[in-house]
Amino acid sequence: MSLLAVDMGSSSCKAIAFSPDGRMLAERRQSYSPDIPRPSWAEMPAEKFWQAFQSVTRQITSTIADPIEALCISSHAETFVAVNQNRAPLSPAILNIDNRAVVEANWMAETIGLRRVFEITGLSAHPMYPIPKMLWMRQHQKEIFCSAAQFLGVTDYLLTRLGLPPHIDYSHASRFLAFDVRRRCWSEEILGVCHLTPDRFATPVPAGTVIGRLSAEVSSHLGLKSGTSVVVGGHDQPCAALGMGVTDAGRVSASLGTYECLLASSDTPSIHDAALAANLNTYCHVVPDRYVTLAYFPSGIMLDWFLQLLYGNADCSIANACAELEARAPTGPTGLCIAPHLLGTCNPDFNPHATGVIAGLRPATSAADIYKGILEGIACELGNMTELLRRASGSFSDLYITGGGCRSALGLRLRAALTKCRLHRMRCPEAVCLGTAILAGVGAGTYSGFSEAIAQLAHVADTIEPDPSVAESYRAQRQQYQLLYSSLAKMREVQAATAS
Repeated sequence: MSLLAVDMGSSSCKAIAFSPDGRMLAERRQSYSPDIPRPSWAEMPAEKFWQAFQSVTRQITSTIADPIEALCISSHAETFVAVNQNRAPLSPAILNIDNRAVVEANWMAETIGLRRVFEITGLSAHPMYPIPKMLWMRQHQKEIFCSAAQFLGVTDYLLTRLGLPPHIDYSHASRFLAFDVRRRCWSEEILGVCHLTPDRFATPVPAGTVIGRLSAEVSSHLGLKSGTSVVVGGHDQPCAALGMGVTDAGRVSASLGTYECLLASSDTPSIHDAALAANLNTYCHVVPDRYVTLAYFPSGIMLDWFLQLLYGNADCSIANACAELEARAPTGPTGLCIAPHLLGTCNPDFNPHATGVIAGLRPATSAADIYKGILEGIACELGNMTELLRRASGSFSDLYITGGGCRSALGLRLRAALTKCRLHRMRCPEAVCLGTAILAGVGAGTYSGFSEAIAQLAHVADTIEPDPSVAESYRAQRQQYQLLYSSLAKMREVQAATAS
């Protein structure tokens, strides 16, 4: 038997079949692209999610011999689609990167109160979340809003395509900006102010809940056996944390990808002044009676941008190109200050007008210098996020890591030094899907509980120790990095005024 984990990302869908002992039996991926009909908008037909899900599932089932016992779907958060009584989409899904609802998010912060929103949801009012976008829809797309029976997230919507009722786990519901994370239910207070009712959303349940079995018709279409258990998955970041064994209080994971996300697990949400001041997100874990607190920033996209400049669409191995650049990089600090804010900043200020910056260029500066400088900037920013999270969640000295950033030995040495943390690289590189498979296995009874599944599946491959001498060599450059962002405040103000 095997477990099928499907992760619906914001730009691609990935499916992996795992054996009960954690071996990856097969992996398939399919990409999709958003539509940008206007500035600040990002949409995609919900059918694209369903088509991608079907495609990767059928590819997996046609590849492996072991029957799949249970299916679980995880996803990025905040994306939602308005559906009618028959659960058919009324308009394209509005994606998490869509920023059309700035006015509505500000209205929520002013009407309910920024602190009160945080006390209930563990989030700061922001246009990325679904509730402000629903308020925008009520004002600007009245017919769609009034015709909508429900507003469903990606996983809830896919459950309906599988012939099952829409359910949403607590971690995904937490990302709507209307979920009471302590009581684990839709907030009557927030929904009341927004003139919405709980029945317009999926039913919240714990991640790992079996909510049904596939019919013979649906199973046949996907290449699965009739009666396959369907288990409710969760938000990708808590799923990744589960896949790295980060469930107990005091343990912290780091996903190193396009964004770098630090996640601390705890017994209670970090709802206090320090977390609010840093705009940290704190909400329900995919593990019962646990919470997560997140700090994150754009990182890998800066490397992608630089490599695209160097190599374009040339037919070359990016891994080999990076290895060559690392081999030619200087042994000590580059003296460059590079802020990786191509998409703006996240914690603590969430400034969309911040930009990527390269300071300190000289005639002798080489491509290898800039490459290492980007890694230095990412390590400095991760050091900042680590300090924010320590102030909010308590001290820690270990990070359990996964993601594309794990492939750079140089990048890991810099991160370890500037965060003063041991970095534990996980044996399974696909932590989101592994965590999703754990949910499938716990729900289906393959494992007696989360502790058994983690002990059996979440293993460390190696550990990178922080080098104090490297940290000391970067003391001056780290100070310069801290000054760089604040020194450009006036420029950001001008950019904001020009944009408006």
